Amino acid sequence: MRMAKQKGFFCFLCFLMAILWSEQVAMGKVIIRVGVVLDMNSAVGKTAESCISAAETDFYAKNADFRTRISLVTRDSKGDVVTAASAALDLMKNEEVEAIIGPQRSSEAKFVIELGAKTQVPILSFSATSPALTPVQSNYFIRTAQSDSSQVKVIASIVETYGWREIVLIYEGTEYGIALVPYLLKAFHEIGTRVPYESCIPSSFDDTEIMSELHKIKKMQESVFLVHMTASMGSRLFLLAESAGMMSEGSAWLVTTGLSTLLDPVDAKVMDSMEGVLGVKPYVPKSIELEGFKSRWKKNFNSENLFGLWAYDTVWAIAMAVEKAGIVRSRFFKQSASNRPVDLAALGISEMGPRLLKSILNTTFDGLSGKFQLVKGEMAPFAFEIFNVVGRSERVIGYWTQKGLSQSLDSSGKISHSNSKTKLKQPIWPGGTIQQPKKLRIGVPVRSGFSEFIEVKWHQQSNEPIVSGFSAEVFLAVLDTLPFPLPYEFIPFMNKSSRKSAGTYDDLLQQINQKFDAVVGDTTIVAYRSSYVDFTLPYSESGITMVVLMKRDERDNMWIFLKPLSPKLWFVTGLAFFVTGLVVWVLEHRINTEFRGTPEQQLGTVIWFSFSTLVFAHRERPENNLTRFVLIIWIFVVLIISQSYTASLASMLTVQRMHPAFVDVKEIKRNNYFVGHQKDSFVKDFLKKELHFNDTMLREYSTPEEYHDALSRGSHNGGVAAIFDEIPYVRRFLDKYRCSKFQMVGPTYQTDGFGFAFPLDSPLVSHISRAILNVTEDHDKMEAIKRKSFGREITCEDQEAETSSGGLRLSSFAGLFLISGVASVSSLLIYIIKFLCSNYPASNTMHEEQSVWLRILEVAKRFDQKDPSIHHLRRTESRVHPVTGPESIGASPETGNVHEMTSNEGAEDVGENQNHNNLISGNSGTNFIASNAGTVAPNTPERN
Repeated sequence: MRMAKQKGFFCFLCFLMAILWSEQVAMGKVIIRVGVVLDMNSAVGKTAESCISAAETDFYAKNADFRTRISLVTRDSKGDVVTAASAALDLMKNEEVEAIIGPQRSSEAKFVIELGAKTQVPILSFSATSPALTPVQSNYFIRTAQSDSSQVKVIASIVETYGWREIVLIYEGTEYGIALVPYLLKAFHEIGTRVPYESCIPSSFDDTEIMSELHKIKKMQESVFLVHMTASMGSRLFLLAESAGMMSEGSAWLVTTGLSTLLDPVDAKVMDSMEGVLGVKPYVPKSIELEGFKSRWKKNFNSENLFGLWAYDTVWAIAMAVEKAGIVRSRFFKQSASNRPVDLAALGISEMGPRLLKSILNTTFDGLSGKFQLVKGEMAPFAFEIFNVVGRSERVIGYWTQKGLSQSLDSSGKISHSNSKTKLKQPIWPGGTIQQPKKLRIGVPVRSGFSEFIEVKWHQQSNEPIVSGFSAEVFLAVLDTLPFPLPYEFIPFMNKSSRKSAGTYDDLLQQINQKFDAVVGDTTIVAYRSSYVDFTLPYSESGITMVVLMKRDERDNMWIFLKPLSPKLWFVTGLAFFVTGLVVWVLEHRINTEFRGTPEQQLGTVIWFSFSTLVFAHRERPENNLTRFVLIIWIFVVLIISQSYTASLASMLTVQRMHPAFVDVKEIKRNNYFVGHQKDSFVKDFLKKELHFNDTMLREYSTPEEYHDALSRGSHNGGVAAIFDEIPYVRRFLDKYRCSKFQMVGPTYQTDGFGFAFPLDSPLVSHISRAILNVTEDHDKMEAIKRKSFGREITCEDQEAETSSGGLRLSSFAGLFLISGVASVSSLLIYIIKFLCSNYPASNTMHEEQSVWLRILEVAKRFDQKDPSIHHLRRTESRVHPVTGPESIGASPETGNVHEMTSNEGAEDVGENQNHNNLISGNSGTNFIASNAGTVAPNTPERN
């Protein structure tokens, strides 16, 4: 008994000495207890435990002079939510930890975060990445990893880069998997990608149930899939997907960070099944510390495991924060006493929790995973790495930052961004192919006519469609202008058996979001179509117009010589000839014997003289200067009109001119003529609704040849009077027939031109529209496309834009007639004034008792008489300048006349002169004095 007591005392003494020895070791150090909750049976848990232990050792080896030292107390959650909560309670109550690292899963962390808020113990998780858990919900929750929501923009950029318009979402039916789905759906909606099916696979599913779900997805004939799962669940999924034949050529798979950060530790068989998969994960920059860590610990675990690196940096952050916070002792304020280990009521409040929390949030350093910096309680995303599973390794094909995607890093190790549209390197897709599995499905119309705009041919060997034409060329030019690649495939809208069009353009557009992702062709932008599709900006001219048959002019018409001048111009010209002749007669009648005689002779002289000036054949010599002035102006007018007439008539006789059969839509409707339009075009509805044509009066055609035949035959012979179509088609039709028989007439009815069609709210519309502007504003590029599609454009320069009534118009010569008229009228007025001034006073002195009308009559009689002053002036001139010859003035043995008259006009002049002398002297036969000559001549008897 005594020996037993001595033995017990010895053991107690040894235990006391051990305690004293441990206190001696930690002398001068403040021990801060930190809890760790991990699933020791999981790959993440095992890796994290090793990294946490290594981090503690490395930190204090480097910082041995720190006054504080953390002591890690680890608990196993066994992958169970309740066990994890119980372990956290035990650490808080019994171990009185100042912080807890973990728990590992988002579902386990939810309750532990509430406990941390209650006890003011910071909860630091390096693996609970679910966006459902946010530091905003609890101030004492710190995520030392990046939230899953930070990768959403990266995934959306990849999907947009490859032009995937549909993607199937496969996710784990846990809180981790479900929480990210709303973020993904929103991001896909913003880039115009549709999610036709969401597959939620609960973690409780066995392989048979998972395989059944995969077969269901396979029947949908979808080819692009996004997987958001943990490593354990994702490994099972890909093994079964390979068995189901879904990892073959023609498919594309993308995985999120939950699976991609743990690819290396998975089984080699799983890696083989994931051949060609694309993945995203946070980018870890290279550093000397990271390389040293890899070399020291590569035997124990794979250091590429990102969760392990985050766990390592978490320990360093806590150790640094504890030192900065100046914590000297760890103590909890108890709320109540209890012997139960998990009694919530017995939990106290950490005295140092608030100070430690603040210190952790302000801690920054360069860790193994990159820069450790917390923003709003979690790690700020810096960059992501995009990789491709090739063989059993990961091949990096690009990077992502807030600036976008890039292929490589610069010389300093930072991500470089270039203007190249190939943002990622060429990946290897499932099945070992480099052909992208999912392309933009572009529907194209199948035309039987106007193939210059869009044409579908078939390759003789591969039997694949070959699409060409103006619309296709513009689309290809637009794709070259886009800042990103846009894979596509043309799918003809046709019946497979006949290879003919499967419907109208409206039917084609309504297939968007069903069979097609877009439509490329000569599709017109119309208001009612915009209710179910979105159009890009137009890339062609717009408008609906009318084309009609041209009638040839009648060059064999016997009256064609009248065509050069319009009827009004003919009338005014003839009137001008007569008036000018009349004015000349008035001015010359009293002084020029050529303008005297019987009334019939004088009328003939007026007409003859005026019209003879047309060919300058007049022989009458004008005596009056006013007459000469009038004739100078008039001959100039005649010259201009005659030359213009000659040129116009020559053109009519030598140049083949045409005029349209109709120029007015109202005329066509009034006469109930048939009109044509293009088959399967919206123009038919336009004619009925806007122009109010009866449906029975409409005929449809498909080719330019049919247009030609219908217009040539006319409405009464089974054809049409006019064809209504869009301007681009009409121009091609006129080019084909060299504008020889047809012309575009009438008003242009506005439309918005051709455009490419996409689903409503598609983000591609804005990109394509900007690219269209760049292409259409490049004149050289557009001309090259037009030459390739249409050949050399032919212009109809010999056709007038407007239809005229024919010939030269009066308005063209109004100025000339005005000048001639002013000259004639002014000359006439001057002459009349001079005549009245010299003759009207004489009549007043002779017969004062006569009325005004009699006086006017007497003045008119005087006007009809020859001017005597001119007669004597001539006689005097003849004496001074004698004239030899048969008409000379001299003495004659037969007569005593001084002046021998040899014509009737001369005899008349003498008689008139005699009468004039009698009027002056008041006696018939009395001699008159020729004042100018200074001699007295005997009276000459009047000749009849």
